Amino acid sequence: MTTKDPRAAGLASLAALVADETRAACLLALLDGRAWTAGELARHAGVAASTLSEHLGKLVAGGLLAEARQGRHRYVRLADARVAGLVEDLAAHMPPAAARRPVRTLRESSAGAAMARGRTCYDHLAGRLGIAVTDALTLRGLLRQDTGFALTDAGVEWFAAAGIPLDVPSRRPLARACLDWTERRPHLAGAAGAALCRHALDAGWCVRVGSARAVKVTPSGERELSALLGIPSSALR
Repeated sequence: MTTKDPRAAGLASLAALVADETRAACLLALLDGRAWTAGELARHAGVAASTLSEHLGKLVAGGLLAEARQGRHRYVRLADARVAGLVEDLAAHMPPAAARRPVRTLRESSAGAAMARGRTCYDHLAGRLGIAVTDALTLRGLLRQDTGFALTDAGVEWFAAAGIPLDVPSRRPLARACLDWTERRPHLAGAAGAALCRHALDAGWCVRVGSARAVKVTPSGERELSALLGIPSSALR
């Protein structure tokens, strides 16, 4: 006779929370790191506000979302970086055919290309941009990937020299691998990834494109990333 793992029921409940297309659409939208109103998410998911409210209640109760009320509006966001990592990892494990939904308009095609080129994954850089930065850090001995992601001593010094403060000590790991769902390779997440992304946006190295998660590198960002990490401009466009 075998004894069922006591975690099985909890894992099944968690999987059930994500295994709904409307809830999945909300989780993916919230990977931009912002707080969304229930109305915004309802329009994004293409469902009625009353239907969306029920879904949000389940996600909040399940610990995947955090909510706050301001006046008449209900705002929700991903509960923390661990939830963001879970959603991105699940998206990266989708079969390639499932990840490529039919493109109906030129606008959708352009938005998809922009997301693949560069985007934020909750609070760090992803897409080809995130991979280019991760590869450059690794090539220069600033980041190790052989035994999991870890900043080297030279890497910590590089962040300090570049004027990018690291949140140390932090409850989050300093460096963590996050599997990129478009590139199918890991990019830098964790406290270091968040600090680099925050600095890139604050310093104007990158700007957000529209209201989506997509970002693009500015001319000044190309110069800085080339000077600091030797990334050619062609890899940033």
